Amino acid sequence: MQKVKTDPNKKRPDVSVVILNFNTLDLTRTCLRSLIASRLGLYTMEIIVCDNGSADGSLDMIKKDFPQVTLIDNKKNLGFAAGNNPGIRRTKGRYVLLLNTDTEVPGETISTMLRFMDDTPDVGAATCKLMLPDGSMDPACHRGFPTPWVAFTYLTKLEKLFPRTRLFGEYHEGYKDLSTIHEVDCIVGAFFLVRREVIEKVGLLDEDYFMYGEDIDWAYRIRLAGWKIMYNPTVTILHKKKQSGRANILRVRRVTTEIYFNKYNWLFYTKHYAKKYPGVLTWIVNALYATRLFFLETFSI
Repeated sequence: MQKVKTDPNKKRPDVSVVILNFNTLDLTRTCLRSLIASRLGLYTMEIIVCDNGSADGSLDMIKKDFPQVTLIDNKKNLGFAAGNNPGIRRTKGRYVLLLNTDTEVPGETISTMLRFMDDTPDVGAATCKLMLPDGSMDPACHRGFPTPWVAFTYLTKLEKLFPRTRLFGEYHEGYKDLSTIHEVDCIVGAFFLVRREVIEKVGLLDEDYFMYGEDIDWAYRIRLAGWKIMYNPTVTILHKKKQSGRANILRVRRVTTEIYFNKYNWLFYTKHYAKKYPGVLTWIVNALYATRLFFLETFSI
């Protein structure tokens, strides 16, 4: 796994925010404006935007409107993990925050999360409460690891029917009190605040994942290394995720991202669970994912 190192002689900002842009000019502008308006107090921040070969004028807009931002041109669409990693390598901060372009950050969110991390040295990574445009919480910020049973309850909608039961609700850990700070298995890459020494120990995002699964993989490795991952609902951000991906109004975009979702969740199982479970279960899991992907790729696009 790739490692990231920092020159100890360089003066560090408190947090390095890494944002991946891909043809989201208006969303990126709004996100950067909200981020720069953050009330940081004594904390300091650097912002790095990685661009995955946008063709919508994003690079020119960032250069013109946000000269304080470090811009990395990846030249082409490398996906989420490989797209963010060049930015993570350039960071100097004590903390690194992965932030999506489709977010807006209220004034106190960054400083509150930094104080929280400073006060809890056993926490390796944390997120705030992500709110959707309709006022509901984005459940992706509060998840359990997709073990075979957990993935089964999610794909069969049992989790949706019984979200607050421990037996069926592990995918989004809906049985926990969402109004209190507590430990979770994994958090979402849309707001993923991680300690530098954690990255130095577990490595960068795994570039085998193109889209979906890379944040779960990172969280799994962080937990495996002995660090806690926390959900802190005392502050929020707005996550406008309904505008893209599996909820996009364009059917082809929905299907394509559904393929990615299944493909890279299958990859996560192969990397981290296949050797932990009986061979017959792995055979069943492989057969189910292969069948699901076959139908998606053959009959849905």
